[in-house]
Amino acid sequence: MRGRDMNSLQTRYKEEIAKNLQTELGIKNFHAVPALSKIVVNMGVKDAVADKKNMEKAAEIMSLITGQKPKIMKAKKSISAFKLREGDEIGLMVTLRGKRMYDFYQKLVTIVFPRLRDFHGVKKESFDGKGNYTLGFAEGTVFPEIDPSEIERAQGLEISIATTAKNNEQGYALLKALGMPFRK
Repeated sequence: MRGRDMNSLQTRYKEEIAKNLQTELGIKNFHAVPALSKIVVNMGVKDAVADKKNMEKAAEIMSLITGQKPKIMKAKKSISAFKLREGDEIGLMVTLRGKRMYDFYQKLVTIVFPRLRDFHGVKKESFDGKGNYTLGFAEGTVFPEIDPSEIERAQGLEISIATTAKNNEQGYALLKALGMPFRK
């Protein structure tokens, strides 16, 4: 797996994995085989309202992790308990599709998960009922592009993997075939 080029996961999906999934799930039409449709990476920025530099630093981290410039998300409504006004910039979001999506997924499975300490696999319960999977990281320093010595504040992020699967079983089969390390 390491000897091949980085876009090998996308090629391998088209050539082998999709055919194996079709027989495994008993799907007649090849186009109905579940596939990845997009990966969305979200990051709520701590103290973004108090200090604008936090948003810039978080955006830099996010673009290093995903290889794409993040979109700045604004608050949809005011919450006085959090000193938050509607329209305040509070988070970042990146949507990955195509080659970047497959490269990011491969990096997640082959590099990031093995680097986690005491990692025994991801939970099977994190599916949403329609075959999409969401997982979160307490901090972004698990990604190889981030130098922990340069980070002032640990920043969490959430990764949502959207699939074309019709249910959780198909989504599970797809992600397992693509190398997601599920808990035994």
